[in-house]
Amino acid sequence: MSILTRYITAALLRGWFITFLVVAAVFGLLAFIDELDAAHGDYGAVAVARFTLMVLPQQLLSLAPVILLLGTIIALAGLQKGSELTVISCAGVPISRLLLAIAVPTGVVTLLLWVGMETVTAPLHQRAEALRLALRYNNPHTLPAGGVWSKSGRRYIHLGTMRDERVPANIALYEFDAEGRLERAIHAATATVGDDRQWRFESVQEKRLEGGQLVTRRLDSLAIDNLWARRELPVLSLSPESMRLSVLYGYGTYLAANARDARSYLNTFWQRLALPLTAAAMVLLATPISAQLGSRRGSAVGVNLAIGALIGISFYLGSQIIFALGTLLGLPPLLVALLPALATAACAALLLKRMHW
Repeated sequence: MSILTRYITAALLRGWFITFLVVAAVFGLLAFIDELDAAHGDYGAVAVARFTLMVLPQQLLSLAPVILLLGTIIALAGLQKGSELTVISCAGVPISRLLLAIAVPTGVVTLLLWVGMETVTAPLHQRAEALRLALRYNNPHTLPAGGVWSKSGRRYIHLGTMRDERVPANIALYEFDAEGRLERAIHAATATVGDDRQWRFESVQEKRLEGGQLVTRRLDSLAIDNLWARRELPVLSLSPESMRLSVLYGYGTYLAANARDARSYLNTFWQRLALPLTAAAMVLLATPISAQLGSRRGSAVGVNLAIGALIGISFYLGSQIIFALGTLLGLPPLLVALLPALATAACAALLLKRMHW
């Protein structure tokens, strides 16, 4: 690594770290205050603080492009204000060499973001959710949002909880006819999961419409086909936000292959996969912006940050609008996920072309 690359890397790392601390403190405090409303039983203020700290890395992932944008503006505008970039330019260093020096730490951070999604932030989020469920409800196996719903044809099934050793419990199944009228309703206390997607409901109460009358039966057991396989049960207790990239993609493709709604899982997967690329594009965008801002010797750092914050907020809101429109219009998830990165890279390329060096 050359002297120039080390110097630029040190400046960028300082800027990114300072920005990360500020953003983490602000959003962590807001998340803690919001989560206090959910305090219940053993889930007190200390447990809320622990939960907030454990889920904060996953929440900050979506803000990684904004953090890198502001951090780069702080770093490069500071170098320009101290005339370091002017000296580098007068020494005959081409703009391509400066961009290469910036690309080295940016590439490392991009790789770390991908690795962190798979090995750090998602597992921490999962442990935090299990901790909250265990303390609030004395049941670490409760499913998110009170259970999981699934649809297959005219059949709807609700899985309420997961007992020890991944035993499904509190199960409700509803079947409708072609005109949307309820034909059968089943409630089971537990179920035994077979290897062929067949579940054997136990302690069953079945209500069936026969001759215009609703007939109730109680059965010791009842076999139901085409439900979740055993290997898929651990995924059911996870929210999409707490899933690893590999789990998101695997479960999303399974749902799609079985004609089930997989959009939320696949959209989340592609958006996260493209997020580090968007963050790298934001660093590229910040390079000409910070150099121009820093060249104003009389301007305050607060003005630079305000402009950077405005760009970051606009980017975040624009990304959310793009994701929502993409889902609404049924656009390919990969294309929707890459649009923010492509748009940011295009703007950066235009500004770099006009940049005086």
